[in-house]
Amino acid sequence: MIVEKNIKGVIFDIDGVLLDSMRIWKDLGARYVESRGGEPEDGLAGILFSMSMEQGAEYLRDHYFPGMTQKEIGEELQNMLRDFYCFEVKAKKGAADLMQAFAAAGIRMTAATSSPRGHVERALDRNGLLGFIEKIFTNAEVGSSKHSPEIYDLAAESMGLRREEVCVLEDSLYALRTAAEAGYFTVGVCDEEGEPDQKGLEETADIYVKNLSELKRIFELK
Repeated sequence: MIVEKNIKGVIFDIDGVLLDSMRIWKDLGARYVESRGGEPEDGLAGILFSMSMEQGAEYLRDHYFPGMTQKEIGEELQNMLRDFYCFEVKAKKGAADLMQAFAAAGIRMTAATSSPRGHVERALDRNGLLGFIEKIFTNAEVGSSKHSPEIYDLAAESMGLRREEVCVLEDSLYALRTAAEAGYFTVGVCDEEGEPDQKGLEETADIYVKNLSELKRIFELK
């Protein structure tokens, strides 16, 4: 299928696709409260989910740690997040094998992520994946979210490829929809800790997989 579609390059999302890291974004608030001897309330992850890091730090200060400043809590949250990426997070099952197969087939690889560059680079390097990726693009550096195709376009341009020659792998529906509407070939990757609307992801994607190992067979890679 990858030959039939004339795919010459791949853009990987990182969290939930290459790294098994989605749970930290759900657990961070509770982890922090527990690390300071507190008892996190039921549903804390849902409360913090739509907040920025600054808003989350303010909420934790107001509800748990009134003796601390928002800045202090924010810095400690960032340190906890950094340590998770540096020392704890593991690669998604099948990621290394798939990337090796892409490399052997001459398929070029870049990445597009919403996470901080330093965090993901350390995690990818520690898990033996960084060397496969030509260039990583971050939303913060690009200046737009994945509601815009700009980050994918920059990644495709860096490989010297047109949209129709590039496959985008995403686990989030909104991001995959952006790539699909822009004309990229899309793969929806299931992550149990991530996108709640798996049916929507499956219906939107050109290909939907439960794990990365399926793609070697689907793309007829060795």
